[in-house]
Amino acid sequence: MTQVDLLDLDASLTEDERQIRAVVRQVVDDLVRPHVAGWYEAGQVPARDLAREFGKLGLLGMHLTGYGCAGSTAVAYGLACLELEAGDSGVRSLVSVQGSLAMYAIWRYGSEEQKQRWLPAMAAGEAIGSFGLTEPDHGSDPASMATRARRDGDDWVLNGTKMWITNAPIADVAVIWARTEAGVRGFAVPMDTSGVTAREIARKMSLRASLTGEISLADVRLPADAELPGATGLKAPLSCLTEARHGIVWGALGAARDCLETALTYATNRTQFGRPLAGFQLTQAKLADMAVEWNKGYLLALQLGRLADAGKLRPEQVSVGKLNNVREALAIARQCRTILGANGVSGDYPVMRHANNLESVLTYEGTSEIHQLVVGQRLTGVSAFT
Repeated sequence: MTQVDLLDLDASLTEDERQIRAVVRQVVDDLVRPHVAGWYEAGQVPARDLAREFGKLGLLGMHLTGYGCAGSTAVAYGLACLELEAGDSGVRSLVSVQGSLAMYAIWRYGSEEQKQRWLPAMAAGEAIGSFGLTEPDHGSDPASMATRARRDGDDWVLNGTKMWITNAPIADVAVIWARTEAGVRGFAVPMDTSGVTAREIARKMSLRASLTGEISLADVRLPADAELPGATGLKAPLSCLTEARHGIVWGALGAARDCLETALTYATNRTQFGRPLAGFQLTQAKLADMAVEWNKGYLLALQLGRLADAGKLRPEQVSVGKLNNVREALAIARQCRTILGANGVSGDYPVMRHANNLESVLTYEGTSEIHQLVVGQRLTGVSAFT
């Protein structure tokens, strides 16, 4: 039960789901909250150490089956993302990119040899993965990617650049998407391959407790078995994004909840004009509106999770969730900042950090505008992308 649960939402969860949530909440309290403000300020995070700890708990690729993965439900995975992002969006991104992008791509589209090579180590947090789709000049339009893979005898040779890639500076393997004569294909690229370089992107004002990089590929020669044999066409990487966006739908609620609970505590304890801030009508109106939106977002996430567990979740439904929940979470963070006044911009409170992070979450894995067009196409039957 959380302070902002107005609708007895816990009753909608199974006992196993509540237990998984409690475990993740505890590990965030132990490993993340005491340190995350410092990580954010320094722009550094002990990602490998965190990955190993998360691996011990089965959080990496937790919704996948086999190869050391926990095989949990989509709802349980969503609850884990919520608790992780209540700590920090960057920490949730570490888990999400590892499990729902890099591991999922190999799990769904890789060969048995690729799965055996990478997935157990990634599930344990001993190997870190990244997902190379976005490029410097091609973000929302991945169909225009410039990265190319060409055949040279039995080998593949890759050239191109990927940008804004989470985990890239420390990754052991990157799932790289490239255009070939036969269309878009995916490759499991060991990061120690000759011609592969990763440069950390510095001076970020958001997601500072997350490692983000640029991957350059200069005549990178790979054996034929580096190709993901099941990945044909752009639908393959897009399906991975759908998988990851489901975690974002839940994760954004975690950041919003942390802001809202911080504002509630602050408003109750802070006295102005002889009474607690919580006793003023304008403050209560803000808190009520935010709590209502949070509960609506939770119900939306839960519905999507149940659809996913039933094998019925469609991409445009995930777009509804990502569009609504991230947008509302950012609005909640901004509104909570006003309740804290000047203290709202202090690193002693998590609200501005969450607000800054959510600016990135609003953009990555599909901007709000892209998701609006996905929903619009579903409603009208007409594509507005071109």
